[in-house]
Amino acid sequence: MDSLNLAHILVDAILEKKGSNITLLDIREQAVFADYFLLCNGDNIRQLDALIGSITEEARKQAQTLPLGVEGDAESGWMLADFGDLIVHVFSPEKRRYYNLEELWNKAHRVLEMQ
Repeated sequence: MDSLNLAHILVDAILEKKGSNITLLDIREQAVFADYFLLCNGDNIRQLDALIGSITEEARKQAQTLPLGVEGDAESGWMLADFGDLIVHVFSPEKRRYYNLEELWNKAHRVLEMQ
């Protein structure tokens, strides 16, 4: 399964767990280490954990894949699941504003935006 199709599966997993502010960035023209960034917010520590759990589980069930690694922890406000060509960032709203990846990668094409 290609990374764009996986991203759409993971967007559904995020929506199921009530994640918000979902953005899918196509970074293929700006980076060699990945094709897409999928960003979303969780409102609290429990939701951040639930989002990463759901993302991992749905990738396993529907795409028969697991992340190469998961970094960060819910208490820090930022967790990352690395699927190779797709990197998923799960943020608290405060950390999302602080890291401001959309601005850092402002030349990337926005494939999807959902509030």
